[in-house]
Amino acid sequence: MRLILPLLFGLAGAGVLISLGFWQLQRLDWKTGVIARIEARIDAEPVPLPADPDPAKDNFVPVALTGQVAGDPLRVLGAWRGAGSGYRIVVPVLTDGGRRVLVDLGVVPLDAARAAALPPPGQPVTLTGNLNWPDDRDDGTPPPDGDTWFARDVPAMAAVLQTEPLLVVARTVEPALAPTPAPVGTEGIRNSHLGYAIQWFGLAAVWLVMTVFLLWRIRRRTL
Repeated sequence: MRLILPLLFGLAGAGVLISLGFWQLQRLDWKTGVIARIEARIDAEPVPLPADPDPAKDNFVPVALTGQVAGDPLRVLGAWRGAGSGYRIVVPVLTDGGRRVLVDLGVVPLDAARAAALPPPGQPVTLTGNLNWPDDRDDGTPPPDGDTWFARDVPAMAAVLQTEPLLVVARTVEPALAPTPAPVGTEGIRNSHLGYAIQWFGLAAVWLVMTVFLLWRIRRRTL
């Protein structure tokens, strides 16, 4: 009887930990599928701008547009995946269809920021890119300092530049401009479920070893 209760407790605890590990493996399969669908959407054939874009449904949708730069740029200072530290250049673009939208032209490195010739108002552009509603802000993000921002806040930028609350992150731009396009990707989507699964299985193994050790100690005392 002195062995049965610790044994049952040990097996129950290991069962819970193992079930959590398998749950994380299920989450891994789900997240991998989500990322694959997003990647397929990103690389699909570009379409015209949706008439009534929905952030939940149209995020990452590839689009193509032509128009002209319709105002001065905003610069977003940060460290960007695949592009290093620098300024993302966001401009208002008046499309040939008469819509004003935000366009993220790409990144100008910090060491070239002063010398970079940014596109002037009236500059014609033909581009492909992806609709995106990024959320770069956190509790420590400072407010904008003039035309320098520290996060891409689409509604706030749209209000300042008098555009739709719609951002196109460029993949290709013609003619080539000073910013280097930094297209959207799935690199920023966290997928740590395999690591969590390994942790739960590892804890289950430790739990079982401790259970066996406890049973051995109890048995020795009863001999």
